[in-house]
Amino acid sequence: MKFPFQTIALIGKYQTPSIAEPLLHLAAFLAGRGVAVVVGSRTAEHLKDHPYRVMALGEMGGVVDLAIVLGGDGTMLNIARTLAPFGVPLVGVNQGRLGFLTDISLDTMLQTIAAMLEGEFVTEPRMLLSTRVLRNGAEVCAELALNEVTVHRDNASNMIEFEVRIDGEYLYNQRADGLIVSTPTGSTAYALSSGGPILHPGLDIIELVPVCPHTLSNRPIVVKSESVIEIGIQMYHASYVRVRFDSHSSFDLQAKDRLEVTRYSKPIRLLHPVGHSYYHTLREKLLWNKTL
Repeated sequence: MKFPFQTIALIGKYQTPSIAEPLLHLAAFLAGRGVAVVVGSRTAEHLKDHPYRVMALGEMGGVVDLAIVLGGDGTMLNIARTLAPFGVPLVGVNQGRLGFLTDISLDTMLQTIAAMLEGEFVTEPRMLLSTRVLRNGAEVCAELALNEVTVHRDNASNMIEFEVRIDGEYLYNQRADGLIVSTPTGSTAYALSSGGPILHPGLDIIELVPVCPHTLSNRPIVVKSESVIEIGIQMYHASYVRVRFDSHSSFDLQAKDRLEVTRYSKPIRLLHPVGHSYYHTLREKLLWNKTL
């Protein structure tokens, strides 16, 4: 039988030797069904002798039909940012508790993946953010983010001063500890802990959430996903200001730097088991099913 996925990449949480056993178990399961298995190069460092092809993430585009990520949501964030330009769909297997992005447990992994090989899955597109940092008109940094782009102070007591414009129109000047520009996916991450609303991941919107603003009148705001969000760093002694992308990479900013944040042209595609429910995940992760 010809499965919808002929070549599958297996990628484990970085620097986690304990991932080797379940990953090799899954690899043998897939190979036994005629699927070509590829192992991420950094994951392969924790595997002993194995017969599978090893590839770096950046080499997988056009080669693999699916990537299965074993780890947690943090691992998935990093892999999603890297594979997004190639359009590779992703499946998440969580090592621990249920995750927002990695929703398959190790206990049900083989059963669930077997059903997916038969075409029993639902596809969920998730938007990403694309950010350019401009310095004196020249681009000095460009990154993607699945959860959020955060401008924040770095180990300093002073607040950040910045200006925000939406589609070229002035919105406000702000003094705060930082500003979070979040996708709906990221609304349950840093944005939530900073007072932002929970957004269904199917929405085409972007939220801006200030971190500890100096004025109580400043509140989160939601804008359309087609918006061009500009953040201008105003403080002159701003060597401690940093922009962070999904907590996986960062870039030091200077006074007068300007950030342009837009929706990335390609969404990622998460594959879930049939019957997957975002609201069930919310209840489990946020303990809404517990009585006080």
